[in-house]
Amino acid sequence: MGDLDDIRVWLQEQLPLLLEKHDVPAAGWAIALRGEVVDGAAGLLSKATGVEATTDAVFQIGSITKLWTSTLVLQLVDEGTVELDRPVREYLPEFRIADEAAAARITVRQLLDHTAGFEGDIFTDTGLGDDCLEKFVATLADVPQLFPPGEQFSYNNAGYCVLGRLVEVQRQKTFDAALRDHLITPLGLTHTATDAYEAIRYRAAMGHIELERGAGYEPAPMWAMAKSNSPAGAMLAMRPRDLIAFAQMHLDDGRAADGTAVLKPGTAAAMHEKQVDLPDLGLMGTSWGLGFERFDLPTGTLIGHDGNTVGQAAFLRIVPDAGLAVALLTNGGDAMSLYRDVVGRVLTEFSPVSLPPMPTPPADPPTIDAERFLGTYSAQVFDLTVSQDDDRRIWIEQVPKGFFEEMGGRAERTELVHYRDDMLIPVEADRGMYMPHAFLGDDGTGHALYLHLGRAIRRAGTEAR
Repeated sequence: MGDLDDIRVWLQEQLPLLLEKHDVPAAGWAIALRGEVVDGAAGLLSKATGVEATTDAVFQIGSITKLWTSTLVLQLVDEGTVELDRPVREYLPEFRIADEAAAARITVRQLLDHTAGFEGDIFTDTGLGDDCLEKFVATLADVPQLFPPGEQFSYNNAGYCVLGRLVEVQRQKTFDAALRDHLITPLGLTHTATDAYEAIRYRAAMGHIELERGAGYEPAPMWAMAKSNSPAGAMLAMRPRDLIAFAQMHLDDGRAADGTAVLKPGTAAAMHEKQVDLPDLGLMGTSWGLGFERFDLPTGTLIGHDGNTVGQAAFLRIVPDAGLAVALLTNGGDAMSLYRDVVGRVLTEFSPVSLPPMPTPPADPPTIDAERFLGTYSAQVFDLTVSQDDDRRIWIEQVPKGFFEEMGGRAERTELVHYRDDMLIPVEADRGMYMPHAFLGDDGTGHALYLHLGRAIRRAGTEAR
């Protein structure tokens, strides 16, 4: 096993070179090993201003916020005011989706482990007021149910907004105030911001995006997504050391550094336990807990979460058995490749666990009959159409809609090849990644009912209420 000081020196020397290699403007990192913490940063927080990253610079953590939201919910479970297997309606009578029967059945647990089954990429902006979450939940009444509650995993941002509203109602305070009072303050965090108004008090990273593929990364036109999506990961920003303090609390059975009980004994471990398996996508965990992504590996269990916002990407990985946590926060470029270089090195140095290999297309893929996969799969943010040409090459065309179109998304056509049974994979990488496409279920005619990309995207024209 390595030494924390050695890895600190290695990162001080290598991180600037890795940022240049992967076209990442800036990154901050922190590592905790059995209670000892080291951190560092390099690069530019904004190419427009030239402000340099420091260890106290705050980056958005994106969907890692879901771990904070789930922790707030489990605090309510600890207190006995919420039960995991009771319908959400018992706590939020106003919760409505298009399928009334499903809305009445969906439980708190199913929201936490992404098995609620309704379409989840809903990013409606309901303003900056204290009532933005209440208003957001009210917009879900026409959102379709994709499958019966509990049937399978489908990543659900909107479900976490519902959980955030549950916290507000139970605590009788805004979600931001609940974060502040029940996590940020008890953990003793000093560089954590719940919105842009707080982030501006610190040395804040700006996201960078490519407006046209290959044109280079430049500062994004906005800092954050809609506040109404805060519980799912729209605004929460912090320095890496503060994120590691949160992770350390989970390693320390729910205790903050000063001994404050943030969760009851045993609750953190229960949050980490497997609740549902995922399709074998390779770029996400193999299973999910109560908020936590899980990688069930031959050498041990790796847990954590990723986060992506407007030009910022964040990674948190924890090896409970090794007492190890590592956070990497970035603001653009090929963040995934940087993650594999940095976090992969840390895991290898300090634990028996290593990052699983990334999925890649086969060198000589077989030509297949893609009839089962052909057709259009539709969500509120895009339509995905799979086709096969006369040369038997397989293509997928993505046409953005709604929020994705408003964010500058453009139609893209990508070639897919055979990967595994009922799975295809792109021949070209997107930001350093090849995302496997899993085709699940049957629509009654021999065609797949779902295209699964971490989200279950239902075949257009099939019944979904």
